[in-house]
Amino acid sequence: MGDAADDIVSATYRALCEHGYADLTMQDIADESGKSKSLIHYHYDTKHDLLCAFLDDLHDRFVETVDGVVDDHDDEGAAETLRAIYIELTTPTDESKFPGFQTALMELKAQAPYDEAFRERLVGFDEVLETHVEAVVADGIERGEFRADADPEMVADFFVTLLLGAQSRHVTTATDPETLRTELDAYIDARLRSVEGST
Repeated sequence: MGDAADDIVSATYRALCEHGYADLTMQDIADESGKSKSLIHYHYDTKHDLLCAFLDDLHDRFVETVDGVVDDHDDEGAAETLRAIYIELTTPTDESKFPGFQTALMELKAQAPYDEAFRERLVGFDEVLETHVEAVVADGIERGEFRADADPEMVADFFVTLLLGAQSRHVTTATDPETLRTELDAYIDARLRSVEGST
């Protein structure tokens, strides 16, 4: 994307936080970006096109985030890496600055059953996370930290389901994700950690 397109996507983020998905208009994004609505339409024909570009940009940032967490914690072992991924993705660092973002993102997710373009992009987030978790678990097995009969694919499915549930409950009921992290720790200790790899 060029500078103007980047600015517009960034403004979309801020406008979503302020207005939410249902009430978001191209004028809101124009106001947030300081650019004319006609310029925004030059880059994106419709609000839907712009939101797809926003999700693509968010996906790229998501990949960078998960890659960074895995790289930063690799030397600490597979269990700690799984914990770090969970903490990172359930504790948004910018929530104090943009408190509406998680709610707006949930609104976008709610459109996925009816919108194929949104659905494909949102599935991509889960696939990235599942792939990383599978690799972390496989590495834990190879190192002897996790049980040899652990199934990386099943663990990844459980992990992603737990994480998405924690995110959803945090937005809808203000449930502290730390509560479920305690259960993740118990799951890792009871179902994954080998006797040789226990601490």
